[in-house]
Amino acid sequence: MAVADVIAALQQQFPELGLAPRPLVTYADGRDSGQLCVSVPGGRLLDVCRFLRDDPRCRFEQLSDLTCVDYLNYPDQEWIAGRFGVTYSLLSLTHNHRLWLKVFVDDPEPTVPSVTGIWKGADWTEREVYDMFGVRFSGHPDLRRILMPDGFVDHPLRKDYPLRGKGEREAFQVITRDSA
Repeated sequence: MAVADVIAALQQQFPELGLAPRPLVTYADGRDSGQLCVSVPGGRLLDVCRFLRDDPRCRFEQLSDLTCVDYLNYPDQEWIAGRFGVTYSLLSLTHNHRLWLKVFVDDPEPTVPSVTGIWKGADWTEREVYDMFGVRFSGHPDLRRILMPDGFVDHPLRKDYPLRGKGEREAFQVITRDSA
């Protein structure tokens, strides 16, 4: 079974969504990577993910990665439907193929449903995206910071975050060898 068959199964199951695959990466010379990405509306993410995991034509047993892209001031924006693109990398061990899903969300409260009920491995990666980009995952069992300190209020991987920070380091307690 090829990824094209998965796309056909998705389009058959969810015709109202108009799911159209795009190349995950397009090179400067116009070639694409041969890997496909499908944009899914946030409100239907859980339905699509359950279908991709459970349908025998798809069998995406593993969420390999979950990350985010901040498209603030991105030059080629006709296909972008929000500032943040939460990206799900799915792997079918049964059929030996991959598919990427992308959910676009926007400010001021970017929120996506949590997929931890479908793939438990999403727990920490959703927390990382929340911590670094500020995208919330509704229904997450323990959504809290994972990399930044608890008192940190910003999200450092947002493109509008200053390269040198906002002076947060000056407020942190200095830990020395003797005080640790």
